[in-house]
Amino acid sequence: MESKIRQSVGVNQREAVIEAMRVNGGYATLGHLYKEALKIPGVEWKTKTPFKSINRIVQDPQYFFKVRPGLWALLEAKDKLPAELKTKPKPESDHTYYQGLLVELGNLKNQKTFVPKQDRGKTFLGKRLGDMVTVDDIYPFTYEEIVRRAAMVDVVWFNERKMPTEFIEVENTTDMNGAFLKFVVLDAFHSTFRVVSPTARKQEFASKLAHPSFCTIANRTRFTSYDLVSEMHTKESEVAAVQQAWSAF
Repeated sequence: MESKIRQSVGVNQREAVIEAMRVNGGYATLGHLYKEALKIPGVEWKTKTPFKSINRIVQDPQYFFKVRPGLWALLEAKDKLPAELKTKPKPESDHTYYQGLLVELGNLKNQKTFVPKQDRGKTFLGKRLGDMVTVDDIYPFTYEEIVRRAAMVDVVWFNERKMPTEFIEVENTTDMNGAFLKFVVLDAFHSTFRVVSPTARKQEFASKLAHPSFCTIANRTRFTSYDLVSEMHTKESEVAAVQQAWSAF
């Protein structure tokens, strides 16, 4: 990626963000910009908070527009964006977008990441989910039948001992009972169960989780909004960028 960035001298901060976004096809997550905009040669950021500067820069409507939470694009590239980014997100594209954010977030947290085989060919900002995960075949962490059920969960994070730490279901419009039923099968494991969904569905989540059928998982099942996933992805990307800069110092 860095090799594609043209050399320049005296480039200001906004131009650095624009250049990093152009190299990425005219759009980028804040997390991506945190890594790439700071690499543009010839730019003097002259600030102790470059990430806040980038966040502020992309909110300038003269040059940028917001596509989704945490995802921004150049106005000049509006007609050249991938088809799924040009129109109002459909439920299936929203699902894949947050699935991709969760995979990247898990990778940033040094977790091993897995998505179901049937989702591997789906694309997240031009990348196949199958190319982003670090676990091709789910770890055989318990009995075969339970492992098969675990392999149907939207995103699974594993620790260094190859044990599951989080089972995550993205629920855009589908019935949350399906997610809870998957979690019940896995309740013997010391893992967090997480439903990622629009904020407007939080009350529905609480109401359905209160059913007696789900009492064994109620205390370990978390609701996380789309906005919070985006925010966490951005924050972890910021930490990774700082660590990268520290290692290069």
